[in-house]
Amino acid sequence: MRLFGLLVAIMLIEIALFVTVGGRIGLLASLAVIFGTALLGGAVIRTSGERTAAQFRATMAGIGEPRGGTIGDQALLILAGGLLILPGFLGDAIGLLLLIPPVRRLITDAIARRVQVAERFGVRQGPEVVIDGEFIELDPSDGSESPRGNDSRPSGWTRH
Repeated sequence: MRLFGLLVAIMLIEIALFVTVGGRIGLLASLAVIFGTALLGGAVIRTSGERTAAQFRATMAGIGEPRGGTIGDQALLILAGGLLILPGFLGDAIGLLLLIPPVRRLITDAIARRVQVAERFGVRQGPEVVIDGEFIELDPSDGSESPRGNDSRPSGWTRH
């Protein structure tokens, strides 16, 4: 319910800002700003998305350390592009702020302090379990030692 209230508040703020800014600079200038930031957002998403995909592939292949910022930094750039694409002056202002590298660094540092990162990959080694038992080696050509005896019919579990 809190998220719904936040979304409604953001929409109302966007409408109020559009009316206020549109009244000051005019309708055509407002639309030009909205379309201009949408084009900028598309360019940001395209370049950041390609860079992030290349970094991810290089990191997974073990070629080297990612260049041009962390994955979190790239995610914030993609978020900035998305906010710039959406019409509205509040989203545009936040998107433009996210384009500034020190702002992204502040946000990624704040998130990194709150997130615990797993440093080891793989399966955790538990205590070794030994199961003691007896076995009988069966000759596959001789069906007499089969657990089912000489019955060569399917078990019934294979019928569909």
